[in-house]
Amino acid sequence: MPVLAGASFNLWEPDFGNPYGVADPKRLTAHLLSKAKKGANHSSSAFNGLAVRSTQDHPISRARIAFRYVTNSTNQRTTIACLAPPGVALLDTAPYLLRRSGGAPDEAYLLGVMCSIPFDWYARRWVELHLNAHLLSPMPVPRPDRSHPLRTRLVELSGRLAAFDDRFQEWASAVGVPIGTLKAEPDRSGAIVEIDALVSHLYGLSWDQVQHMFETFHRGWNYSERLAAVKRHYDQWKTAS
Repeated sequence: MPVLAGASFNLWEPDFGNPYGVADPKRLTAHLLSKAKKGANHSSSAFNGLAVRSTQDHPISRARIAFRYVTNSTNQRTTIACLAPPGVALLDTAPYLLRRSGGAPDEAYLLGVMCSIPFDWYARRWVELHLNAHLLSPMPVPRPDRSHPLRTRLVELSGRLAAFDDRFQEWASAVGVPIGTLKAEPDRSGAIVEIDALVSHLYGLSWDQVQHMFETFHRGWNYSERLAAVKRHYDQWKTAS
């Protein structure tokens, strides 16, 4: 079983780097299952109140959002999140979000927000060397109705970007998207900049505010081409906001 660290993945790239190591799946899953069962009875545990009776109930058996713990506000990007495939273990340098309620479409929506420039711009105001649960939890996430056209489109794009290959088939089916359809350029980059525009509208940002975000996001970065692409999608979705 592959064991991933934060450097093993990148934005929308589950196979960006090599695994940190490998583990015996039987021994590791038995250990994790035992910890989850004990945590179900402790209020301080993320598993509190959850029924984790078998390996299939444990998050390791399904896709989940992971993010890099080691980061800083001067890197090209600070919040680096990705959908980790089922059947991989994660180190503490690659914490993951445990879905306690909702479904895969909600997960796709949140992943899209977290991978956007607007969310990352906010994160860079607070992160110094690490992104942990204490910093991540209070960060604002827009909560539109599930039927809102901006949310629907964001779920579709995020789901298609995250459903990289057959490993994500079950998750993609739950989201309602095909797998492996946004791996090639220019479709991949086009989807990523459209997500920036969608999330900007979901946060209620004016175009002047979006432009300010790009201007102040990273010193010395050449953002003009990406900003122009975001502007096209921003204008397209303006009436839906």
